[in-house]
Amino acid sequence: MTSAAPSTERRAVLERRIRLLVAATITYNVVEAVVALVAGTVASSIALIGFGLDSVIEVSSAAAVAWQFSGTDPQRRERAALRIIAGSFFALAAYVTVEAVRSLLGAGEADRSTIGIVLVSISVVIMPVLSWAQRRAGRELGSASAVADSRQTLLCTYLSAAVLLGLLLNAAFGWWWADPAAALVLAVLAVREGRNAWRGEVCCSPRSLPARDQPAGCDDGCCP
Repeated sequence: MTSAAPSTERRAVLERRIRLLVAATITYNVVEAVVALVAGTVASSIALIGFGLDSVIEVSSAAAVAWQFSGTDPQRRERAALRIIAGSFFALAAYVTVEAVRSLLGAGEADRSTIGIVLVSISVVIMPVLSWAQRRAGRELGSASAVADSRQTLLCTYLSAAVLLGLLLNAAFGWWWADPAAALVLAVLAVREGRNAWRGEVCCSPRSLPARDQPAGCDDGCCP
């Protein structure tokens, strides 16, 4: 049994909710980016710098969704928003991979960063909440870009966990290689999510569609 398509009034509520969630995501990530980039530069931490750049990319991704839902017909702008989101994933993966490999080859070792550890720990708590709320609204609305952006936010959670582990290992045991290793984990996740966003494989169809009409790629259990 499938749920009914949202009414006009419900769609308006969902679109307004997505705009608010996007605004909250942008605000948090701007602060996060500034702190992470400064702390990462001071500590020569590739993972922390990559984390800051991911925040910048998250802002661009959220801004693409905000642009989409600022129009009178958000669905017409969906494909362009998805391409922007996908491109942001690929750009992040390319930068982090190059810098992580350079670090592993001896370009520089990361110092300890207490500020970075605190920042990333906060993100581990905040990012899943924002991602879940936007993904839920996007799925009910049937918006591929909103769901893709929520997965960008979820990627930030995975990245936060990986970076936090790398920072803690470096701080506790002096394992400098843990920092670029954590950055490479980010690169792999970014490529996967970028590919899915580019193809539109983000479980984007309205919940009212029967299973046979759902697009390929909805294999993560989020489609009805």
